[in-house]
Amino acid sequence: MSEPELSEDAMRYVSPAYYIDSDSMEVQAFVMGALRNISPDASKKDKAIRLFEAVRDDIRYDPYKFEMNTDAYRASMIAGMEATYCVPKAILLTACLRAVGVPAAVGFADVRNHLTTPKLLELMETDLFINHGYVQLWLDNKPYKVTPAFNMDLCTRFGVKPLVFDGESDALFHEFDMNDQRHMEYVSDHGVHQDAPIEDFLRTFKENYPKLDTFNNEGMTKRGAEGFDKGFAQSKGGET
Repeated sequence: MSEPELSEDAMRYVSPAYYIDSDSMEVQAFVMGALRNISPDASKKDKAIRLFEAVRDDIRYDPYKFEMNTDAYRASMIAGMEATYCVPKAILLTACLRAVGVPAAVGFADVRNHLTTPKLLELMETDLFINHGYVQLWLDNKPYKVTPAFNMDLCTRFGVKPLVFDGESDALFHEFDMNDQRHMEYVSDHGVHQDAPIEDFLRTFKENYPKLDTFNNEGMTKRGAEGFDKGFAQSKGGET
């Protein structure tokens, strides 16, 4: 069965861009690894689901892995990372989807996180995450919004309902945890982009989170995902 022709809207989001460098060797290698166990004749829907899972789980979520170097936000750089946070993961998934012919765009939204760690809350001085990254993709010309941020292992260990993309509905945000406590809510959506506006993103970050910016400049982000996991466990009342 042939694929339907792309709509004019979706056509805007199939080509490589500077940050979403879907034609790079690194992105192509990531895609090949993610799709190694599925049929070459798999549908775009099946490929999109597998790529979502690969970006979600193969790169751990860690909000302290924050880079101020703009080139660190190129998908070709992100493909080799062991851990990072929502924006780079959204950029990588967008690039991977374009690499297999699925139209995709990177989006930004402000979200309120009700289960953030005490340390991160102290550094941000708010529970409002400005410019949280997500992906909008098109399958059969239907748009879907997905967020590949929290890896499955993290969700399992700390009682957060994982996001699962089935190719039929959005997989956008963790609204409630396993105990039905409110976890995350979207406050405002800033729309999607053909390429990631990283210069504007980093400027907004510095303006809104000066303490977190200082923390980053002091090199403390190198403590890695273990430190985030410990803080997350403390915020959930678990073992550390």
